[in-house]
Amino acid sequence: MTVQFSQMEIARLATPVPRYTSYPTAPHFSASISNPTYREWLHAMPAGSRLSLYVHIPFCDTMCWFCGCHTRMVRKYAPVRTYLDSLAREIATVATHLPSDCSVTHVHWGGGSPTILEPEDIVRLNAAIHDAFPLARTCDFAVEIDPRGMDDARLDALAETGLTRASIGVQDFDPDVQRAINRFQSFEETKQVVEGLRQRGVNSLNVDLLYGLPHQHTHAMLKSLDAVLKLRPDRVALFGYAHVPWMKKHQEMIPTEALPGMPERIECAERAAERLVADGYIRIGLDHFALPTDSLAVSLENGKLRRNFQGYTTDDSDCLIGLGASAIGQFPQGFVQNETSGQAYERRVREHGMAVTRGFETSAEDRMRGEAIESLMCGLEMDVARLRERHGKLADKLLPEVEVLFSQEDPAWLRRTERGFTVTEAGRPFLRLVAAHFDAYLPKGIARHSTAM
Repeated sequence: MTVQFSQMEIARLATPVPRYTSYPTAPHFSASISNPTYREWLHAMPAGSRLSLYVHIPFCDTMCWFCGCHTRMVRKYAPVRTYLDSLAREIATVATHLPSDCSVTHVHWGGGSPTILEPEDIVRLNAAIHDAFPLARTCDFAVEIDPRGMDDARLDALAETGLTRASIGVQDFDPDVQRAINRFQSFEETKQVVEGLRQRGVNSLNVDLLYGLPHQHTHAMLKSLDAVLKLRPDRVALFGYAHVPWMKKHQEMIPTEALPGMPERIECAERAAERLVADGYIRIGLDHFALPTDSLAVSLENGKLRRNFQGYTTDDSDCLIGLGASAIGQFPQGFVQNETSGQAYERRVREHGMAVTRGFETSAEDRMRGEAIESLMCGLEMDVARLRERHGKLADKLLPEVEVLFSQEDPAWLRRTERGFTVTEAGRPFLRLVAAHFDAYLPKGIARHSTAM
């Protein structure tokens, strides 16, 4: 292992903590928030607001056993087409509750596998969005792509819709790992999709890799990473596999004894991070890497990097609207989430036009803590003075918690500044643990989380 970790540090990284793509985190959402509240929040958006859309496609044609997403496997296409009918209705309904002069600056299609859509339905869904919402001229349009089963017709359809960025799932190219996670994908078919996107003018590409997978060893994982680096993506996301079979029953197909232990997970993550940095990528937050010219790296440099349910982002919109089953939206007042079951979602949309069944209305303190945690997760800093300027005396609640943090965690992880503190490079792997010190809900929660690394 290049970077040596003590037994105490290894134990700390095995601690279950949230990923902090929101605050409060989704397990604290409740049924007290539903469609009536959602409508109020939509109507309350100020004129001229900048909007971000997340569109969820909850279908795959095979089930990857590592998957933690809300998705289901389908063997026939008919359920997908029926779902798209409901999704189009939701899109149209939501748009009617917004001021007419809002503009959409970001669109993200996630899943599941959005590229399970037939080419004509890719165009159809894009048209439904354009018909309902005014899109800014510089709108960033990203789609998560599964290279398996991609063809020229789908690539053409994505290019026709104005795709600007593609997120390509890889996970690992090692055959033993692929067999253990039920995902078979060659480097050659991945390369073919990358080249097809670039030939069609889609030059902003990011690739997702996973460490901590069954039968995964550092040497083999680095070999997969080297293959990815030959494709020279603009961004690489290096996620730790979250083994949560109590939430995702299909993960029971992965035997626990096949999973690498925490020391092996740490070695894999740290060696891969070193390889990426040596190849010219900027390390961003906990698990992202970007070329210096990429907008994610530029946002980090400018102090404008954000974090939401899609992870690290340049999205600085005023609200995030979630569309589709299980999709989460974020507003100045709080969070909303749609019905997670696909059939129940479709029924609610038929009856009400929208399908919000849970959410969370944030308090002033929640918003202050959320900003503090986001600042830690993005820029590795907590500027208490700036928080006080923005949130008044509420920020003073963090001061004793900062002292507890310094008294309980390794001082090598942290460095005091005139305005607060920063997390050092040695402390970066422990970022989620540091953020958890400022989560007022975590001690009260009963949700189970994945490990800190």
